[in-house]
Amino acid sequence: MTQDRTGDAAGNDELLFLPLGGTGEIGMNLNLYGHAGSWLMIDLGITFADGGPPGIDILMPDTAFIESQTDKLAGLVLTHAHEDHIGAVPHLWPRLRCPVYTTPFTASVLRQKLKEAGLEDEVPVHEVPMSGQFKVGPFEIELITLTHSIPEPNAVVLRTACGTVLHTGDWKLDPDPVVGDDFDASRLKALSQEDILAMVCDSTNALVDGESGSEAAVSDNLSELIGRLNQRIVVTCFASNVARLQTIMTLAARHNRRVTLIGRSMHRFVSAAVETGYLTDLPPFVAETDLDYLPREEVLILCTGSQGERRSALWRIANGEHSAVNLDSGDAVIFSSRIIPGNETGIYEMQNALVRSGVEIYTDDDHPVHVSGHPARDELSQMYQWVRPRLAIPVHGEARHLEAHAKLAAACQVPQQIVAQNGSLIRLAPERPAVIDHVRAGRLALDGPRLLPADSPVLKMRQRLGYNGSAAVTVVVDEDGNLEGDPVISLQGLAEDDALEDVGEELIESVCDAVAGLSRRQRKQDSAVQEEARRAVRRVCSRLFGRKPVTDVHVIRLI
Repeated sequence: MTQDRTGDAAGNDELLFLPLGGTGEIGMNLNLYGHAGSWLMIDLGITFADGGPPGIDILMPDTAFIESQTDKLAGLVLTHAHEDHIGAVPHLWPRLRCPVYTTPFTASVLRQKLKEAGLEDEVPVHEVPMSGQFKVGPFEIELITLTHSIPEPNAVVLRTACGTVLHTGDWKLDPDPVVGDDFDASRLKALSQEDILAMVCDSTNALVDGESGSEAAVSDNLSELIGRLNQRIVVTCFASNVARLQTIMTLAARHNRRVTLIGRSMHRFVSAAVETGYLTDLPPFVAETDLDYLPREEVLILCTGSQGERRSALWRIANGEHSAVNLDSGDAVIFSSRIIPGNETGIYEMQNALVRSGVEIYTDDDHPVHVSGHPARDELSQMYQWVRPRLAIPVHGEARHLEAHAKLAAACQVPQQIVAQNGSLIRLAPERPAVIDHVRAGRLALDGPRLLPADSPVLKMRQRLGYNGSAAVTVVVDEDGNLEGDPVISLQGLAEDDALEDVGEELIESVCDAVAGLSRRQRKQDSAVQEEARRAVRRVCSRLFGRKPVTDVHVIRLI
């Protein structure tokens, strides 16, 4: 890419595609299309940290590339309301300040999130009807209704002077979606008449044979299970799966159980679904503070926390730390969800805590209580047969998913496939599509109220502290650098309390010897005293604990 291209979108005769998140990974989606001097962004999501620096739970794409040219960012189109597609908007929109376009349900969920961030009056959210058509800068946009594990998932058709692209977002072909419209097969088939330049497509289940299954099929299995359980039941699932929530609420009424919602996102999505008409005629929910007034066999709790997130509602219940909900021996928890890769440890820890309390757990491993919201191989093949693009670009998957997807596309007679990664700048037109350059595609970590680069020295130091522990040393010397008493040394994360006295004596002796071993000239230099004391402490800790702690030395010089 030429130098001037780095700061500008494509020219009038060019169409570019640039993923900055969600390609080579599952989650944290951010995609840019460049044409006629403008950029269009599709989705802006988060992912959850997988055990990196302490205190970091949420990661999101680094938007530095587009921040440097926000005057060329025509708008942001959101395909649906999952966190990995909209979760970063409240955090990153102040850096972008562009109009946002999406359908009513996603707009409702987003407005709740923006309100929590104090941005509800700043962000221009434009509601687009289902199957709507609109223009954003030089891009003619059409939305095509699909099915997924959330209401209103949309594929995005981008029409430009250089050609037409189908960006699928997340989808599946569910013949009986329970909530919301069916997928628009007629519009998808009609695209084959438009000579689609490229299809940028979901790869999550590209390794899974067959079909993903229908949401309606889950209902019978859940009904059988709920019907034979005779104490308190907790069902945990993704709060965004409104069809699943509808199914569970219907089954609760059928089996004479009252429903309680627990978890902020559960309330948020139910509120959005009621507001947009996807959940109607709901019986009153039981407040969590009133649960103990009902017999246990009359209770069903819909709860967040299926991925074992620390401090989530179910995590606190499992560990006996929830203020209003407790589970007894013989109660049951149904995990009506899949395990997102990377969350295994947290989920299994939580499930073990439940089992130790005598709670029965049921998962998709032993009962068919979940279906995926992403297309398996037969559904991908069907989509390629309908659309017949000239180019397949797999996204929304790890490397193994992308490669499998590309091979499947080739088997479906798609003439060309490009397996990209975050930061791959792809020229879609003119000429033969190709990766023409690479843009830095980093990550930002949410650290309290601030965003830091994921490779920030602050976070690296925090990780070092968590791995190696820390030591603090205070050394008091006279004007000539002679010690005035023993150094004061404290350790964190290295020694048990009952061993600190013996360790402390050895550390003090080591620091005293190190300072005494300096030349007269060195003892008059605070920096030399600090460094020698630091090295002495780290040598002792390395020998005793196998750790070299982050060590701070404070020199107090009496004059």
